[in-house]
Amino acid sequence: MRSLIITQNMTLDGSVEMLGDWFDPQLQDDDLIAEMRRQDLTADALLLGRQTFEDFRSYWPHQVDDPTGIAEYVNTVAKYVVSCTLIDPGWENSTILSGEPVQRIRKLKATPGGDIVATGSITLCQSLIGAGLVDEYRLFVYPIVQGAGRRLFPDGTTISGLRPAAVPMTFPSGVTLVSWTAPSSLNAT
Repeated sequence: MRSLIITQNMTLDGSVEMLGDWFDPQLQDDDLIAEMRRQDLTADALLLGRQTFEDFRSYWPHQVDDPTGIAEYVNTVAKYVVSCTLIDPGWENSTILSGEPVQRIRKLKATPGGDIVATGSITLCQSLIGAGLVDEYRLFVYPIVQGAGRRLFPDGTTISGLRPAAVPMTFPSGVTLVSWTAPSSLNAT
């Protein structure tokens, strides 16, 4: 079974919703980019909600001479977009997952392949957490306090038994990567 990994950029106060300009994918330090590229090596699928997919589709295909390598990865990786309204993804290597998302993603996890990474897509990620489908959380914490915005874990969410997946890494920009593995008997409510 494939692992489902949520990778999120978040502020120190826990917001994953970008209300300001605290995150720019083209302005990362070399060490942070190297770590993101290392993580890409194990992932052959990107899972997105419709809005994040449309945001990515309007940005990444137009990035030429991207020294980070992110554009090449995002443009070529298999992309799965959860949507009830999208008919034509309009982006190479994209598949629409319509219908009940938890069932569709459960089936996707059962197919052969590498890691499946969900990013952005706050509502989708919250559904995945609630359904107990997440195997690992990779959180890039930015040294910013935004004071508002939606969080990855909404009020009332409880998860027990998480284990550190790696030693936290701090990058020259001040961003810190923390990651936890969910136990097989995840208790998410």
